[in-house]
Amino acid sequence: MKVNSLFLAIIAIALASCVTSKKVNYMQEPDRQIPSYADTLTFEDYRLRTGDRLFIYVYSLDEKITKMYNAGAGSNYQMRGRGSNNEYSSYDLYSYLVDDNGNIQFPTLGDVYVKDMTTRDVKLALEDQLGKLLREIPGYKLVSVEVNVVRRTFSIIGQQSGKYTITKEKMTIFEAIAQAGDIAEFGDRSQIKLIRERDGETIIKTFDVRSKDIVNSEFYYIEPNDILYIRQIKGRAFGINSAGTAVSIVASTISFGVFVYTIVNTGINHVQKHYPSK
Repeated sequence: MKVNSLFLAIIAIALASCVTSKKVNYMQEPDRQIPSYADTLTFEDYRLRTGDRLFIYVYSLDEKITKMYNAGAGSNYQMRGRGSNNEYSSYDLYSYLVDDNGNIQFPTLGDVYVKDMTTRDVKLALEDQLGKLLREIPGYKLVSVEVNVVRRTFSIIGQQSGKYTITKEKMTIFEAIAQAGDIAEFGDRSQIKLIRERDGETIIKTFDVRSKDIVNSEFYYIEPNDILYIRQIKGRAFGINSAGTAVSIVASTISFGVFVYTIVNTGINHVQKHYPSK
């Protein structure tokens, strides 16, 4: 009776530690295990922060103006262009740092305040200031400015720990996970922690990425400097990832137990037969 109870306990523990499809599949309908998220989807243009870097390119029909403001980027900018990873390759050396006062140092303009502005705001501000400055030059031609943030990254802590590049303006949580190579088999998708800085404060929120409703929630889009913490699920401790594995382990355990029991019982019978007690 005790042996049967032990085997049943082993089976229960093994099955409880299995990594089932319910634990790993995405886009599942909310139920008692998977939460439903209210429709709070919002996307706001990123606002610049201290420490950000901007790549700025000034376009003009006047070759002298083009060379003056784009000496670092060179004329190959349009041909080689921006890399798909938004890093601008070697051109990153010529980016403008947002300093502690929220300014960038721009040629001929000096300090230009950009903190809390969107890239479009910066573009319009630079075009306006450059226009006022350059229209005093004989033969002045209109200029156009392109502004982009470089080195936009997010980080993951867990089995896929690392820093990854935000490759597009609106990057979803699924695209971020895919870029990191998906969540590992034993990663807990039900309690992902998001660490995000906003308005000078650090906020921590927990969400279940398996829920279909995630696409309508505040967690759907990744922001620069986000940190995702993905912890391991309990199944990892046992190294069991399917019901088949669990059954195999239980069967092996039973077989080994029967084998040991047979050997021991045979030994006892042999002793009793040849060396009977007096």
